[in-house]
Amino acid sequence: MAQRRVVITGLGAVSPVGNNVKDSWENIKAGKSGVDKITLFDASDYPVQIAAEVKEFNLESYGVDRKAMRKMNRQTKFLLGACIEAVNDAGYTKESIGKENIGITNGVGIGLNEAVEAGYKKYYDPAAGVNRLPPLTAPLALNNEAAANVSMYFGITGPSWTLSTACSSGTDSIGLALDMIRGGRMDMALACGSDADITGFNIGCYQVLQALCQNFNDNPKEASRPFDKNRCGFVMGEGAAVLVLEELEHAKARGARIYAEVAGFGATNDAYHITAPREDGSGGAKAMQLALKDAGMIPEQIQYYNAHGTSTSANDSAETKMLKTVFGSYAYKLHVSSTKSETGHMIGAAGTMEALVCVKAIEEGFVPPTANLEVPDLEHGCDLDYTPGTGVKAEIKAAASCSLGFGGHNGCIIIKKYE
Repeated sequence: MAQRRVVITGLGAVSPVGNNVKDSWENIKAGKSGVDKITLFDASDYPVQIAAEVKEFNLESYGVDRKAMRKMNRQTKFLLGACIEAVNDAGYTKESIGKENIGITNGVGIGLNEAVEAGYKKYYDPAAGVNRLPPLTAPLALNNEAAANVSMYFGITGPSWTLSTACSSGTDSIGLALDMIRGGRMDMALACGSDADITGFNIGCYQVLQALCQNFNDNPKEASRPFDKNRCGFVMGEGAAVLVLEELEHAKARGARIYAEVAGFGATNDAYHITAPREDGSGGAKAMQLALKDAGMIPEQIQYYNAHGTSTSANDSAETKMLKTVFGSYAYKLHVSSTKSETGHMIGAAGTMEALVCVKAIEEGFVPPTANLEVPDLEHGCDLDYTPGTGVKAEIKAAASCSLGFGGHNGCIIIKKYE
């Protein structure tokens, strides 16, 4: 029996460079950074004073009731906005999408949201204490709250699952949705990723871990610089991105526009270190090899690789070694870029946002740039074509994207042109 094919029929995004797919993609293409001074809390005494915040986002403009919004945290609002755009883009309405055999998968990487922090502040305040905790602290602190609210808004009664595999959560969300549709459990899925972790406590946690960039507080736009010799850590981002995945025959029967096909997925764990990847990139390489096998493809059939590219010393060199392991000498002909140089690290949303970028790159035949890459870190082997500074036109029939998370999680997705 032939395996059910899965295609992408809708896209949605709320990102630091745009509150919809069009604006996000155009700014990524242009290499425009969404990193700036933190406004969500007073970071003036922090060593890290910058982040990639979502700007001027208002869920009410999507037609969502203000009363309902009071029961959503920041991450949930981003996700619902992105889902509304994706559902509309796929040719459905709020009322019609729930009638399909559809479910939701959502990747949440950190989930230390503003409700958690506000609750702890009240709890440890001697003048407030346990009896003054905000009444919605518990539901708003749950990582599954975002997907649950999306289910309720659209009336989707199929599976509503939340995955948390650190920075690979969004990519793994796509992989789970892919397998569910292939297996016949669903005909469609909203494959999502979301996070909103720019809080004082969360920035403080990653700051003391020495994971965040501290050297560009006066030049925020230049802070995220993957593969560059002068990189100094990642930049915390936030937002949501959604892909509507659909079984091919179901999409054809309703005359849906098909963006691309999800060809393969692979996942592994380094089983090595809680925060660092294996230096040789072997765990990520295995995930990509599994994805290629799942897709029935060879490395030379991939034209573009959207890198995890966090702008950290440990990731960028290990990921480059990973690519050389998988692609061999062809790695030097491969188009590579890290769009975290524009969006910052959207954590749970990173994988779905970067998969969305792959879809747009295939659609338009355009490789987006790695912004701020001025001097490649040749000392640590970063010598591939990372598309520095300016994007380039190229025929892209297939693209791959890997996400490599704390805890050793590796997820890789392959997207190809629909034929």
